[in-house]
Amino acid sequence: MYSKFISFILSFVLLFNLTFPVLAQVEKAQVSTPKYPDYARMYVGEDKFEGFNRKMFNLNSRLNKYIARPVHILWASIMPQFGMDRIQSAYNNIEYPKRLASCLLQKDGEGVKNETIRFLTNSTIGLGGLFDPASKLLKVKPTTENMEQALCKCKMKSGSYMVMPVLNACTPRSLCGRAIEAALDPSVYLATPITALVKFGLMVNRTSYMQPLAQMLESTYADPYDIQKKLYGIENYIKNANLDRQNLLETEAKLVEEDKLSALAEEITAQTETQEDEVGEITGAAADIDELEIIQKPELTPDILLEDFKPQSPIVDSMRTALFDNPEIDKSIWNELSIWNRSFAKRIKTSSVAIVPERDEYKFRYILQKDKNAPLIILYPSIGEGYNTHHSTVFAKMFFDEGYSIVMLGSHFHWEFVRSMPEGYCPGIPSQDADNIKLVTHKILDKLENKYECKFDEKIIIGTSFGALSSLFVAEKESKNNTLGITKYIAISPPVELVYAVEQLDKNSDELDNNSPEVKHKTAVTAAKILQITKMKENNPDMNISALPFTEQEGKLITTFLLRQKLSDLIFTIENIAKGQKTDIYEAINNMSYRDYVEKYLLNGSSLENMRYETSLYSLADYLVNNDNYRIYHSPDDFFATEGQIKRLKTLAGKHLVCVSNGSHLGFLYRKEFQEALKADVLGKI
Repeated sequence: MYSKFISFILSFVLLFNLTFPVLAQVEKAQVSTPKYPDYARMYVGEDKFEGFNRKMFNLNSRLNKYIARPVHILWASIMPQFGMDRIQSAYNNIEYPKRLASCLLQKDGEGVKNETIRFLTNSTIGLGGLFDPASKLLKVKPTTENMEQALCKCKMKSGSYMVMPVLNACTPRSLCGRAIEAALDPSVYLATPITALVKFGLMVNRTSYMQPLAQMLESTYADPYDIQKKLYGIENYIKNANLDRQNLLETEAKLVEEDKLSALAEEITAQTETQEDEVGEITGAAADIDELEIIQKPELTPDILLEDFKPQSPIVDSMRTALFDNPEIDKSIWNELSIWNRSFAKRIKTSSVAIVPERDEYKFRYILQKDKNAPLIILYPSIGEGYNTHHSTVFAKMFFDEGYSIVMLGSHFHWEFVRSMPEGYCPGIPSQDADNIKLVTHKILDKLENKYECKFDEKIIIGTSFGALSSLFVAEKESKNNTLGITKYIAISPPVELVYAVEQLDKNSDELDNNSPEVKHKTAVTAAKILQITKMKENNPDMNISALPFTEQEGKLITTFLLRQKLSDLIFTIENIAKGQKTDIYEAINNMSYRDYVEKYLLNGSSLENMRYETSLYSLADYLVNNDNYRIYHSPDDFFATEGQIKRLKTLAGKHLVCVSNGSHLGFLYRKEFQEALKADVLGKI
């Protein structure tokens, strides 16, 4: 029976690839080289069967939602975390034959030796693979070899990208690899009810570990099909190029040598000292700012000193928040799924409010103190972040422990916010956006106060990056017409000039050789480094690494990938693209910069120079000079602002601008020195 199944799969794959290309030629459009990398096409080639693939993706999403996920929740609710981890370890041990065969076909003698040592050690001392003494005692690390890697080594072409029912993303080569792996599974030939039951349990346990990724794709991205294709392609390239087996990090304990760090620090200091102090000429109403400007601009003496912070480059330093100093909040598979879990993240509730009739309700998250009248903190996240961003969760726990209730919104640049607004709404003009943010915030507060019959007398808004800019524009409007009753606004790393920040985003993208043959490999190497750091942190959550192992170019690759994905999600939503249909929108998106977005969707006959002033913090000069209910935290080396811009802002904000010694853009967010100062600020101690 099993051989028939394999024959069916292989026959279907062959038929699929022989038949559909004829049809695909009819649909294929002539596409010029995009301005920015088309990562999906770069790694998986032309999506010949996109219409079919999208339908299968939607089918698999529904199967996961209504069948797989409930089973996984039930499983995690029965099985403790320790049990799930031990079963997963045993399953990995059982898969020794496929990894051994893969290493043999690749003529990898070192891999054969390591896999054999691991199997024998873990099967005996490790009690059948339940534990992993090979890693802890012998320092023989596990690998993730599979048969597709062997087939790739044997020069087998991958074939067209496909999405299959249940199997999800794949290629003909990966399907062949899976079929061979199944044939190498000894349990296949032991067809008994007990064996079948054990296999089912192992499968349920193994696939449960995929739920966080599935949930992330569905809840984070406007077009989860597209991002899955990108991630599948990059991961597949990493494995087939054996990047996951290379030690791309200098050492596990220290990723950058001290002498290199010192040289880097000296170079950066020299660059900072010679950096242009003046911002570009500002026209129109900005001329009024000259009257506020002191002849000699204030020095940006650090108010918060990060004593052991070793700077690398502004763009790499900014990545520390996401990849380096990032604290974990009860992160485990069991915490993700079990109904018995009462971790902090699970205690946060999700709700929604209607903003515009016949549009999607706007989702938000909240967690209230037992005393429902407790002071409230409202979180506005960075550009394109949703209501469940990890940064907001970290801040929520920090201030909930201090006695505050928490409300978590998404960015108004996020696709879910756009879907709740009137059709045709395009975010990016802070003054206009602030009106919508105020409306949403007001509706949320009204809903919570009515539902819990309480009154939030003390309310503080904390915004990061784009959310920080929004919070200050909301503050300026509230100073004229107080509708929200906010007592304090805290803005962390707001762009001083939004247009300049946009130009920096585009500059970082344009400086990369986006369509060179090397960009594919460089992107994969950078992604592989991220995966290795993530794995190291999973094995040792308390590890302390002296620096991130990224060059400035790799930092730009990561940053532009993430920020361009946010732009992609936004345009996908604005253009009202149906998820289940083949779309050519990405041809336009991959040729569109942030400035192109501004010109196409925002200017509406206005000039870019006027917009430069209107979207800057200089336009809030009267508010910044005449009010005491705000605080701005900034680092002079923020790559979204010049030192001159921050000095100019200092002349307006005075003592309300707090300088952090290092960290560039949000790279100081989780540092103890900053968090202590922020807590003191919120609690009214400074």
